[in-house]
Amino acid sequence: MDKIPDEKRAVQYLYPPVEPFDQRMLDVGDGHRIYVEQCGNPEGQPVVVLHGGPGGGCSPAMRRYFNAKHYRIILFDQRGCGRSRPHAEVENNTTWHLVADIELIRETLGIDSWYVFGGSWGATLSLVYAQTHPEHVLHLILRGVFLMTQPELDWFYGGGAGKFWPETWARFTAPIPLEEHDDLIAAYHRRLFSGDRAEETRFARIWAAWENALASIHSSGNSGESPGDYARAFARLENHYFTHHGFLGEGQAIFDRMDRLADIPGDVVQGRYDMICPPYSAWELCQRWPKGDLTLVRNAGHALSEPGISAELVRVMDRLARESQS
Repeated sequence: MDKIPDEKRAVQYLYPPVEPFDQRMLDVGDGHRIYVEQCGNPEGQPVVVLHGGPGGGCSPAMRRYFNAKHYRIILFDQRGCGRSRPHAEVENNTTWHLVADIELIRETLGIDSWYVFGGSWGATLSLVYAQTHPEHVLHLILRGVFLMTQPELDWFYGGGAGKFWPETWARFTAPIPLEEHDDLIAAYHRRLFSGDRAEETRFARIWAAWENALASIHSSGNSGESPGDYARAFARLENHYFTHHGFLGEGQAIFDRMDRLADIPGDVVQGRYDMICPPYSAWELCQRWPKGDLTLVRNAGHALSEPGISAELVRVMDRLARESQS
């Protein structure tokens, strides 16, 4: 059922900014150290927030979807991005490394089970984590569902979304010779990992601009230029994961392991006009997940900051807080 966005509520009811009570760099092995923070109520209901990308990093705004009096909010930058080090590193950086990192965070913080909140690639990682460690997941809260399938990659990097945004698509494809247009992920891979820092950064900004331009339903098709270091990590990590199909080998795809979610309830919030992750994936996921409840938000695209999506996510988290207290 479509939800009509309540833009005033989306702004008004995002919770006030809060500062972390704990910030640390956690050594996860393989030469990687990841940034982890906690804010809210140290004795509250734990919720771990999984950011998108891969390579997007967490931000202070992500703390504002939760009542800090009720929730113990855990955010972290996944390997290679944000404040984690080494920056833009793809060595020893796979989905399964990230799943292990999430478990190490849980164990390090002494948490038995928690809510898992993730959007876009964060929704992918949330699902894979929950299927791997279902005993530690109380509830999944997903936004802008991406399932790391070939049809989804073909949609966004094979020209599907480009049919709606031809001028923006032209800017993305123009730097690549025509003979390489049959596989733009591979074409960008060669340039993002060329070893020439200036070339990598230039193509990373173009890669990031294509995605950023389509995130909001109110987009004009243009986006500002991302900072070089951010764009390089974002583009290299996304491309690395997409080149390897999310490292989900035979029998590891999300739909192959849906039985592992049988006892886990979830809320899925999806923009009706999401150009990056079209709603079909969220709908198909919930068709196979009896405890997954899908809300399609009318007049919304992909971004976490879309007013209707923000309002619905706050409603979900407030509802879960009330239910846990009853």
